[in-house]
Amino acid sequence: MTTYTLENASLRLLVSSHGGCIEGFFLRRATGDFPLLRPGKNNGQAIHSSCFPFVPFASRVSGNQFVQAGKTYHLPPNTDWDPHYLHGDGWLNEWQLQQAVHDELQLAYQHRGECYCYDVLQTFSLHDDCLRLTLAVTHRGHTPLPYGLGWHPYFPMNHKTLLYAPADGYWVEREQWLSGAHRTVRPAALNFNQATPIPSHWVNNGFSGWNGQAIIAWPDAACQLLLSTEPAAPCYFVFVSDTQFDPQYQSDYFCFEPMSHGPDDHHRPGAGKLNILAAGETLQLSMLLSVLDQQV
Repeated sequence: MTTYTLENASLRLLVSSHGGCIEGFFLRRATGDFPLLRPGKNNGQAIHSSCFPFVPFASRVSGNQFVQAGKTYHLPPNTDWDPHYLHGDGWLNEWQLQQAVHDELQLAYQHRGECYCYDVLQTFSLHDDCLRLTLAVTHRGHTPLPYGLGWHPYFPMNHKTLLYAPADGYWVEREQWLSGAHRTVRPAALNFNQATPIPSHWVNNGFSGWNGQAIIAWPDAACQLLLSTEPAAPCYFVFVSDTQFDPQYQSDYFCFEPMSHGPDDHHRPGAGKLNILAAGETLQLSMLLSVLDQQV
């Protein structure tokens, strides 16, 4: 495991080769660095990092299986605490360095499994007050399969933290952390169509009809971050933990996870918003984290 540092006059970024994870992202200020993402522990565990990638898709597939072109594919659980094949493979494995300069880094990961076979390149680059992350995955299997991309950023949180992320509905949570029925009417605490404080209780929901842009604001730190995706991602997940799930949780972070597809899209007609890639075809998604001056 190797840790790489990228920096410019405004930003400092720490990236680990294990999991292709960010382990720290800071706004450089004269009064001291401000964490734009939760500082990671850099211990080789993605769930303790600042951000990790989703590849070849995000979230969970109910039943750990799906049907594509009449064939059933099985996905084995990939952690010792969740019964599902969760968030793909990249976040659990070592990535290889392709290029590193002072403001750009490229890491590559190759996977050859019984179901998914692919190559993926992740690029990290700093431009003034903006961090751009890009994932590009190429299918290497013989038969077409559904792919999706995204990230799992952990953002610092306190009772004043605000989130603005317009959506047209959300999926309720059901057993085993799976997404259930879709609803268009949201509880006030989950209506991020205006700047809304992050709930102080358990949240684990996907949101639909997103325009690919969100603003996270820390009013007490006079700081705002614009999260945007290219192309515009249609879905995001919000996760807020609790002490029943994590006894060490101190209500000091939440997750806002952009996704190129909806949860459990493997079981929706036409694979939902997943992209069916034939051998040699590539899917790409970028996430930009841009520091803003103006208030929400």
